[in-house]
Amino acid sequence: MLKNWEPPEIPEKEELKQRLDAASSKLYKMQMQIKECKLPVLVLFEGWGASGKGSTIGRVIKNIDPRFFKVATMSSPSKDELRRPFLYRYFKQIPEEGKFTFLDSGWMEQTCKDCLDGLDEDAYSKRIESIKRFERQLTDNGYLVLKFFMHIEKDEQKSRMNTLLQSPDTSWRISDFDAWQNKHYKKCRKIFDYYMTDTNLSTSPWYIVDATDRKWAELQVMETMVSNIEVALQNSAHSAPLLQNVFPLTKLPRLSEIELKNKTIEDEDYKKELKNLQKKLRELHNRIYRKRIPVIITYEGWDAAGKGGNIKRITEALDPRGFEVHPVASPEPHEKSRHYLWRFWTRLPKDGHIAIFDRTWYGRVMVERLEGFCRENDWKRAYNEINEFEKELSDWGAVIIKFWVQIDKDTQLARFTDRQNNPEKQWKITDEDWRNREKWDAYEVAVNEMLAKTSTVYAPWHVLESVDKKYARIKALKIVIKELEKALK
Repeated sequence: MLKNWEPPEIPEKEELKQRLDAASSKLYKMQMQIKECKLPVLVLFEGWGASGKGSTIGRVIKNIDPRFFKVATMSSPSKDELRRPFLYRYFKQIPEEGKFTFLDSGWMEQTCKDCLDGLDEDAYSKRIESIKRFERQLTDNGYLVLKFFMHIEKDEQKSRMNTLLQSPDTSWRISDFDAWQNKHYKKCRKIFDYYMTDTNLSTSPWYIVDATDRKWAELQVMETMVSNIEVALQNSAHSAPLLQNVFPLTKLPRLSEIELKNKTIEDEDYKKELKNLQKKLRELHNRIYRKRIPVIITYEGWDAAGKGGNIKRITEALDPRGFEVHPVASPEPHEKSRHYLWRFWTRLPKDGHIAIFDRTWYGRVMVERLEGFCRENDWKRAYNEINEFEKELSDWGAVIIKFWVQIDKDTQLARFTDRQNNPEKQWKITDEDWRNREKWDAYEVAVNEMLAKTSTVYAPWHVLESVDKKYARIKALKIVIKELEKALK
């Protein structure tokens, strides 16, 4: 892209001023439309050091109400961020609906730096696929993603850097990488061109900005933003296409085919096995921490199936400094106004730590589907998006263990009744639980589809037969131990 790029002709001073005024006025008026249509806008600025990324952002945001935007400078990742998936720190920054986020550098700069530091071809290819999925998921979920590359020639870059270095008040703006870039300009341009060609998507294309003149650069950015926002506002009601699953799946029985009656364990056997398995898990947790392997354990299942007790028997064996349990309720307003996976991305564990989710991202294809909290296109698209999300975690090195806790309808009724009649357990039963029970058949259809479409070889579902809760607890511990031992090999 950069190799064959020809800069557009700079307009005369008067024309430039008129067009800039017009674009500024349009962007200012569009703010309320963006808010009303709940359009989230993510604007990424990449480019050469000293090309004016920060100053261009500063001029653009003057036309936007400060309550509607956030600016983030994505410098080198912190030690904590390096212990998370590559996309973690970028997913955290995505805007709420109706707002802007401007990023001063991002996933392009970091990937290109890694390439210059020796990122191998296979790792680069995986990174590119991750980035393309990330951008596509955002646009599929209604985000407008704008990617600008601020381009200047080598001599212009050197001149600007020399000017900035002359004053102690501005010299800090030139990093060692900026200086290295200028010395190895051709090498960097080749890497930038390679990356931009690989990530120039129809839904999130690259816009190369001639940044030789600052006002001219501002006009190019402003006019591109305005025209793209106009189109996005017109397309806001359109549905994204459904994609075919490309990940290998494992076959599971339908819920009605799962035998529950004979899955029991005697009390003495239970106590003995529980003690031995928890001891083994405690030892494995130390090894997981030492080898920095992240672990993600998820629980879904029927109300009153015994998820809480199951989780308790696992956490009893773990060092409390090395795990966190995330009980997932209805999304908060700031979570609801972002991509539905945002609240899970932001709760991912560091490497060597364990995250346990009591309810998960699968709410998208169950409760949100059945209660009408999202459109049909949204939940149908989510199967593939969830498989992509879990593939991202698996490629990062995470062990993903997914449990569906299964009981029958009669068992649920007995447990609901017990909770209702026991003052110490009444807090566990709500009107919503009874309402959900009335939709048992519809939920069963949804769960069967979920299990069939998201039990991948890298993140398979495990069904815990929980009419006997003790049996389910022992089975869960055995599965966790088996998966951790597999990862440690």
